[in-house]
Amino acid sequence: MSPIEAGGPELFLGTGSAYVALLRPKIDPADPGVRLAAEQAGVTPEEFAGPGDVWALMWEQEDGEGGGFELPGLRDAEAEDFAERLRLALGTGEACTVEAGAVLRVDARPAGTDGYAFTAHVTPPEGEDEEAEPATLELEPTPTASLLAHLETFHRSLA
Repeated sequence: MSPIEAGGPELFLGTGSAYVALLRPKIDPADPGVRLAAEQAGVTPEEFAGPGDVWALMWEQEDGEGGGFELPGLRDAEAEDFAERLRLALGTGEACTVEAGAVLRVDARPAGTDGYAFTAHVTPPEGEDEEAEPATLELEPTPTASLLAHLETFHRSLA
């Protein structure tokens, strides 16, 4: 089966092997992979793709353990506010903490000559799967310029 392409705003911190991501996936029901997956699931492509307006928080640790949950009450303005507060904090060059409600706290600290490392604290919302447990992720350092560019791209994707 071909992979399903998902668009929409996404904010990733970390690397491909350990990350935390705040995203609002937008899946195209006309995508051949979506149509095939929908057929296999016994639903229409539109039902399979969903509304495309629900934010989610996903994470993965170095050992491959991870998880995620939907944030149906999160609005674009709140996601943008989190990203803007993070951008401003990173611009100081000092250690900082930025929260996205009760589900995500990011502790950022300078790393190397021009970068930041993060500790992300993920707390599943009440009512989420009872097996979902809080997670703490140590994320590899990322150059500050790259982080700021990614935050700007995220901001533009919400416009």
